[in-house]
Amino acid sequence: MSASANKDFWLSSGHHLLDRDAGGGLIATDEFLKVYLARPELIPPPEACAAERALHAGLLAQPRRPVAANEIAAIADADARENWQVMLAFRDHLTAQRSIEAAYLDIVRRGIKMPHLFINQLVHVILRNALDDCDDPYVLRAAELFFRPQRMTLHEGSLIAADEETIAGQSDKPVSPLVSMLGIPAQAEIDVMNDDNAGHYYEHSDQFHVALDLTGGRRGLQALALAIARWVEHLLGVAVTIEALTEMRDANLAWYVGLDADATRIGDTLWNGEELDQAAQASVVGLFRLTFPDQDVVMEKVKGEPVYLILAMDKDKILRLKPQNLITGLPIKHLEALT
Repeated sequence: MSASANKDFWLSSGHHLLDRDAGGGLIATDEFLKVYLARPELIPPPEACAAERALHAGLLAQPRRPVAANEIAAIADADARENWQVMLAFRDHLTAQRSIEAAYLDIVRRGIKMPHLFINQLVHVILRNALDDCDDPYVLRAAELFFRPQRMTLHEGSLIAADEETIAGQSDKPVSPLVSMLGIPAQAEIDVMNDDNAGHYYEHSDQFHVALDLTGGRRGLQALALAIARWVEHLLGVAVTIEALTEMRDANLAWYVGLDADATRIGDTLWNGEELDQAAQASVVGLFRLTFPDQDVVMEKVKGEPVYLILAMDKDKILRLKPQNLITGLPIKHLEALT
C-alpha cells in the first residue's frame, strides 16, 4: 500500500513527478527532468547570452529534445557550458535506461563519472520508492544516511547522528530546487527521534532536522538494518535478513562489505588478521550480520556464511554511507529484478 497523503514523506525527492513500470521501477517523466532545469546552475542569469537563454527555453518546452554540440559551444560563459554538458549527459543517461533504478545500477557498476549531488538525488528517490509502504519513522530516518552525510556526537553515553548540512547551517542553498518550490522551511531545531515525537516525522521529513540515536543495541541501528535490507531487495531482487550486532566475537570474516571508506579500511585490517588500533575501534558506528534465506543466490565459495557489514565515521566524526558498496560488494549470483 502506498503512503497515504498524511503520511507522505520526502517530497523533495520528486517521487510524485515520476511514473512507475509494471515491476515497480521509476520512470523518468518530462516533469521530473524539468526540475533539473530549475537548478540555479542552469537558470540563465540576466547577463546570459542569447544561446544560453534559447537552450534553456527550448528544453523547458521539450526536456528530451536532442542538443547538438554546437548549441553548447555557442554559449559564451565557460562555466555555463560545463554545467550544461554535465546536465545533458545525466539526462541522456536517465532517459536511455528503462528505469531510474536501472540508470543508478549502470552508473555504479560501470563507474560512470557523475556529480555526487546527482547520485545522491537518485538514491533519495529510489529509496523513497523502495520504502513507499514503510510505516516506521525510525526506518525512514535511518534511510537518510544513504544520501545525506551525518555528524556523529557522543552525548551522555549515546551516539547521536544529526544531518551534517542542517548542523552546518548550509541550507540557504537547498540541495533540491523542490525544497524551495514546496516552501519547506530552511532551518529548524534538532530533536532526537523518540517514541513521543516519531509520529511527527512525516510532516517535516524534508527538513532533515531529526537526529537519530545509533548507540549499539538500540532502535536506530535496527532501523538502519531494515532500511539496508529494503535497498538490497528493491535493487537486486534478493531477500536478505540483517541483524545489528553489539560486538563481533569469533566471527568468520568470510565476506564483508565496508559501508564507507573508513569501514572498508577497518574490514581490510580485520581480514588480514591485524588488530584494530584504538582510533579505528572508536570510529565504528555499526556492525551488521547479513544472511541470505535463499542460499541458491550466493556465490559457491561463501555459501552458508554470513556477510558482515561495517559502518564507521571518519576522523572528523562525519558518517558518509556509500549505498553503492551494497550493490557491488555482496556475494550474489544474479543481480537485480528492476533493470
